[in-house]
Amino acid sequence: MLPVSYRVADKRQETYDTWTLTLEPEGDGVEHFSPGQFAMLYAFGTGEVPISISADLTAPGPLVHTLRAVGAVTNSICGLEEGDWVGVRGPFGSAWPIAESEGRDIVIMAGGIGLAPLRPAIYHVLANRERYGRLSIMYGGRSPVDLLYVEELERWRGHFDVDLDVTVDTAGPDWRGRVGVVTTLVPRASFDPAATSAFICGPEVMMRFAAAALRDAGLPNDSIHVSLERSM
Repeated sequence: MLPVSYRVADKRQETYDTWTLTLEPEGDGVEHFSPGQFAMLYAFGTGEVPISISADLTAPGPLVHTLRAVGAVTNSICGLEEGDWVGVRGPFGSAWPIAESEGRDIVIMAGGIGLAPLRPAIYHVLANRERYGRLSIMYGGRSPVDLLYVEELERWRGHFDVDLDVTVDTAGPDWRGRVGVVTTLVPRASFDPAATSAFICGPEVMMRFAAAALRDAGLPNDSIHVSLERSM
């Protein structure tokens, strides 16, 4: 129940209103997180807010959180600089059933900042590639400047055993990628509907249509997992 003090070791701006913070503990830190879980981040003197873990959890390391500045607490946390302190409580919440999905194809569908809670699941599959079948990552954003982890997306695209596709709702003439909602990527993806686990996170309307598109592609309901992290 008591926040543990963490120091901001690194701060990276992802978009005009979104930052990724790397946090290192003052002492032992909190317990180990699982992909999909979240922490309560406490801005001293302001309050606390639930933020999903975005770190590579395949090996011990610092906590990583990607958050958007949308209110008093998140604005305060996003305003922190390297060396500043933030309180952390956790882990909380359910984890993605990624270990239970070994031997199956994996579909990752993300919209906007919804890629952040799915990032640890992607790391897990990549670190244990021999335990899973095909990996399809479908990511949609409002525009090119709203996409997260752009350099990392390029690295993931470079894996010969990863099928990654990105689309945006609107774009200018300089954008050479796909334009359209993320569900338009489903027919392009390669997976076995009878042996696939799908993980979805994004705006509620996106998740609703993404789940419907996957059902239309043959996935049963119990193979489709969503995160309501925006409603925490």
